Amino acid sequence: MRRSDREIKDFDEILKVLEKCDVCRLAFNDGDYPYIVPMSFALEYDGSEASLYFHSANEGKKLELIAKDNRASFEADCSHRLVFDEEKGNCTTEYESVAGRGRITFITDEKEKMRALKLLVAHYRKEGFAFGEAAVPLTTVFRLHIESVTGKRRMK
Repeated sequence: MRRSDREIKDFDEILKVLEKCDVCRLAFNDGDYPYIVPMSFALEYDGSEASLYFHSANEGKKLELIAKDNRASFEADCSHRLVFDEEKGNCTTEYESVAGRGRITFITDEKEKMRALKLLVAHYRKEGFAFGEAAVPLTTVFRLHIESVTGKRRMK
């Protein structure tokens, strides 16, 4: 990282930034160019390993790409604010971001799939939401096991 003064070095702090984010962008291998998709997500950390959970329809390009190569990169950012310095005539942006990579596995066990979907709902609605279980068979759920991750913060 070029600006080490902005690096978030504490892993727990990186996870706190991820928890604040509402979109995670996943990048998949697609031949000559990466294929990137913004997605809803949930974070799970059991004290030793961290994972991101995602959901999608049961078919589509991202699922085809994952089936060919389960490696993916991810990025999430939040806390954006434009800061103007009228005296100096310049501006900067405040932000927090997390980027990393890992391998994806599909969740096929119905109990585990339901647990992951509840984690996803909880990320966006802390008081919970009783979603219709009829949608579960129409939904693919997958987990990205985080293998490496970095965090960066710029706050004035």
